[in-house]
Order: sequence, then C-alpha cells, then structure tokens
Amino acid sequence: MTRPLTFLGIESSCDDTAASVVALGPDGPTILASVVRGQGSLHAPFGGVVPEIAARAHAERVDLCVEEALGTAGVSLSALDGIAVTAGPGLIGGVLSGVMCAKALAAATGLPLLGVNHLAGHALTPRLTDGVAFPYLMLLVSGGHCQFLIAHAADRFSRLGGTIDDAPGEAFDKTAKILGLPQPGGPSVEAEAAKGDPTRFAFPRPLLDRPGCDLSFSGLKTAVLRLRDGLVAEKGGLTETDRADLCAGFQAAVAEVLAVKTARALDAARDIEPGLTTLTVAGGVAANSAIRARLSGVAAVAVLPFVAPPLALCTDNGAMIAWAGLERFRLGHRDDLTFSARPRWPLDEGAAPMLGSGKRGAKA
Repeated sequence: MTRPLTFLGIESSCDDTAASVVALGPDGPTILASVVRGQGSLHAPFGGVVPEIAARAHAERVDLCVEEALGTAGVSLSALDGIAVTAGPGLIGGVLSGVMCAKALAAATGLPLLGVNHLAGHALTPRLTDGVAFPYLMLLVSGGHCQFLIAHAADRFSRLGGTIDDAPGEAFDKTAKILGLPQPGGPSVEAEAAKGDPTRFAFPRPLLDRPGCDLSFSGLKTAVLRLRDGLVAEKGGLTETDRADLCAGFQAAVAEVLAVKTARALDAARDIEPGLTTLTVAGGVAANSAIRARLSGVAAVAVLPFVAPPLALCTDNGAMIAWAGLERFRLGHRDDLTFSARPRWPLDEGAAPMLGSGKRGAKA
C-alpha cells in the first residue's frame, strides 16, 4: 500500500494563526488536523485589524499551532513529506512570522519547503473538499480580495475581473462599524439582515451598467453611511428596525452584484475553457448564506455544479495552504530557504494590476 503524502500547512497572512496537517492517499485528501487561533479579542477595541498587534500575536502563536496540529494528527515532523507556508499576499509582519517558522522547520528537518500564494490556497480549496476537476471558475471573495479566476491547473490561473476598490468583506466590516455592530462585520451584518426588509432602502448596484466582470463596493458602504446619517438627522438616532433594514438592503445589493457579475464571468470563462466543470466560491464572504444562495442559482441557470467549501474552510486556515503546497509539490515545484515573504502577490501575474502598483509590485 502506498503511504499517504502528508503535508504541514502554516497560515498567518492576516489575523488568524493557523496550522494543519493534510494527507493525500488513494481515496483522496484527508484533513488530519486543523488548528486556527483567531485574534478577534485583540483587535476588537480598535474596530479592525491592527497590523503590529497581528504580527506580534502570530509570532507568539505560530509554533504553538504547529505543535498542536502535529499532536492532534498524531504525526511527527519526520513523518511529513513537506511543509507549505503562506508567503503572501498579506500583512507583511504576519506573513514573515509564518515564513520564518516554516523555514526553521525545513532547515532543521531537511523537508521540502513550498511558499504558497494565499489566494491559491482559497482557489484550490474546492479540490480539497470536493475533488473538483480542472478547469473551473472560482469567485474568491473575502475581506481583502474579490476576483474571478479560471483555475486551469494548480499552478495556473487566469483572472477575468475583480474589485476596483474595496473587497466585499471590507465593505461588510465598514458597514458594521458605521452601524455600531461588532467585528468581524460579515456575521454581524448577516445576522441583522435576517431580521430586516431588503426593499426598504434604495441601494445602488455598482458597475452593473458596465460590461465585463469588474466590481465595486466602496459606494455601497458610502450609501449606508448617508442613509444612516439621514435617519439620525430625522429621528435623532437609529431604531433596531432601521439597523436591520439597512443591513438587509446592503447585503441584498452585494449579493445581486456578485450574482450578475458571476453570470458574466461564467460566459467569459466558457469562451476560454469550453469544458468548464464547476462554479466554485471561496473566502470568508463565501460563508454568507444569502450570497451562497444567489450564486447557487446562477450555477443552476448555467447548468453547472456549484461548490462552496464548509464554513470552517471559507475563512483563513492552514488546511488550504497544506493542500495548495501538496498540489504544487506533485507538479514538481520546490522552494529553497531564500524565498521571500511578499505583501503583494497577484495570482495571475500576467494580468494588469486592478488596484495600482508600487515598489513591491502589483497589489492585485
């Protein structure tokens, strides 16, 4: 019997420190352990993620997460076949914490080391969870990213479009802050939206009047701010009903924009890859049930399967990094100890930058 190929994955790109052990055997992949230590309580007083606090927390926790993951999996370092780590994009202090931990382990053990693009981790998750075959369309939708990607192979992606300003998760967080809801904003806004009327307020649907797959969400959060200020000026404050209706209207607008643009992206993807197998979604915002439902409807109209990962694998985790590293390893990729942590790292490096560029390269 062939021994399973077993990888350790380390993730520290934002505010979740994570480690996981994933094994690939004859019957497919298995997540042997997945440890995620969030930092919500550390950042809550500031209304958002503070990079310096995040970096320090990663440095303090990453080795503990690795130790716990290996212990839960019942796997020793000597039993691993490789180590994968998020090398970017992300908050550079956090990325460095994970990269240095992974390099130290690889140097001490001699194990193969792979620096993984965080976006590839999300984009390849449907293959880990559902064995989705290439090529497929991925909507990667999170707090920091929103892109339509054709996954041709584990090391080849084409970007069809994305956000030209805020990512949806950022818009959810800012909306929560505007309305006095706790962070992270996505779950808070979704919970309020479930109690509200999505038709009460007229929210814009940005860029639906323009062709293509690009998106914009900055104007939606501005609309929330203006509507809130109007209500406060009129009534002297917000009622619970006002807050719920604002959340419902905002969420409905985001879901509709994503659904319409996804339908366009499917048409564009099929022109490039006529054998497209699946519509998939990943990233933290993929946990939103209303957005999932709209995307599932788009897939049904297109007569394509729809795959969304389990909720625990929508947000940042080490399992997706271990799997992405394992997939790249099987294709012959390896990194040495000289590879660098990268704050910016487009998954489709041949595509024009969406959000501008700088000395460190394209942002997205």
